Amino acid sequence: MSISKQSVSLRMQNEMILILDFGSQYTQLIARRVRELNVYCEIHPYNKVPPITNNIKGVILSGSPHSVREDNPPKPDLSQIKGQLPLLGVCYGAQYLSHFFGGEVGKSSSREYGRANLNFVNNSNSLFKGISINSQVWMSHADTILKVPDDFEIVASTNDVKVAGFCIKNECTFGIQFHPEVYHSTEGMELLRNFVLEICGCKGNWTSESFIDATIADLQKTIGNDKVVLGLSGGVDSSVAAVLLHKAIGTKLYCIFVDNGLLRKNEFEAVLESYKHIGLNVKGVDAKQQFYSALKDISDPEKKRKAIGKVFIDVFDQEAGKIEDVKWLAQGTIYPDIIESVSVKGPSATIKSHHNVGGLPDYMKLKIVEPLKSLFKDEVRRVGRALNIDDAILNRHPFPGPGLAIRILGDITEAKVKILQDVDAIFIDSLKSAGLYNLVWQAGAIFLPVQSVGVMGDERTYENVVALRAVSSTDGMTADWCHLPYEFLAKVSNDIINKVKGVNRVVYDISSKPPATIEWE
Repeated sequence: MSISKQSVSLRMQNEMILILDFGSQYTQLIARRVRELNVYCEIHPYNKVPPITNNIKGVILSGSPHSVREDNPPKPDLSQIKGQLPLLGVCYGAQYLSHFFGGEVGKSSSREYGRANLNFVNNSNSLFKGISINSQVWMSHADTILKVPDDFEIVASTNDVKVAGFCIKNECTFGIQFHPEVYHSTEGMELLRNFVLEICGCKGNWTSESFIDATIADLQKTIGNDKVVLGLSGGVDSSVAAVLLHKAIGTKLYCIFVDNGLLRKNEFEAVLESYKHIGLNVKGVDAKQQFYSALKDISDPEKKRKAIGKVFIDVFDQEAGKIEDVKWLAQGTIYPDIIESVSVKGPSATIKSHHNVGGLPDYMKLKIVEPLKSLFKDEVRRVGRALNIDDAILNRHPFPGPGLAIRILGDITEAKVKILQDVDAIFIDSLKSAGLYNLVWQAGAIFLPVQSVGVMGDERTYENVVALRAVSSTDGMTADWCHLPYEFLAKVSNDIINKVKGVNRVVYDISSKPPATIEWE
């Protein structure tokens, strides 16, 4: 399913900024910053430029791990863009504009990475209006622009980078060697505001309320009187998707919540109860033993995901088949899922199978509807608040689709699940009691495939080790481990060891993303 097909209606309804992605780790951050200006934007691979419609007000070229000096560097088709629309090249994008239009790019004498300060700024240039001398910017590049073409003008420099910013004379084209989208660039948002609102002339009317109105109207037009089935997970994404659909089509929405035996402690019952207050038509299905049987003796995390996915589809298909004439399958897919399923470089190594992107078996003859496919996670929460969804649902930490299966390293047994559920419940309940839960992006416990020696009373023990994980983040793309108070961690560790039989050691994960991931598998 391509991004262009998914986003046609939104693109036609809203002014937008087009972002061409060259594989930078920061591309999604550019998009999020543009969205923070209440302007709709989309990310497309550099080699799949969508049709340039009147709604596209400007284009941003992202950074890249590639070099313009490679034998076959990434080259976008800018024939309908450069000189016709406002264009901003960031890092690789700036080097591309310089190198392939008459300038020269060479290898930096030393890798230019980290904080730098602008020692020259041309404030008369529209991109750098209001940007301060000595403004801190973030550099991340191995190449540098040695020479700009004759019709380029240098508008910003640092001590080490002469061409930190440029514009093309008599053309609405700009390039910057630094990354305005990261927090380390202290006036980065001001620069992006200059480009998006002033240079591109965007009005900034992309709001939660406008999204809700447009999406409900679009759902009503697309679905008509058809029936829709949706698999609820209890999480933010599927819950907001369900409420949007409920507002659009009412009782023609049928929700199914499957207990795969890998949920948090008592979560199945608690989530079903919470949905009653929303007014959704929800059926709970206990399928624990089917999942446990399918996971027997499987340790590989990717095989776990596939086994869980297969059983879920079988159970879901069986339940959906009981609804007469259902035509649509709704999913809580969000924008990062869509972006990550479209590789800039073509087929790439699988890091993790995603539970929403990847298609359905041929025998499930249902059309797909994904009302949140254009939103980032923080935008989903804002839409949920505008829909008056309870904070208990909206503020829930993200939870992986495969559930505790990927928080149990090694094979899955019902006994291990029970231990991890008890450990996780103590950790999460303690975060809530201490007023720390809403300060944490995501938290959970991991069951490790090792045992350690311990002493309880006068007896020597040889029992399991669990790790606690808590991270802070905005959207999950990057994350830092949370500096939870030592006293809190000490109490949680003590409670777990005293109350959960089978655990005699607790450790705390202090890894950030990158290089680690939030989940261990």
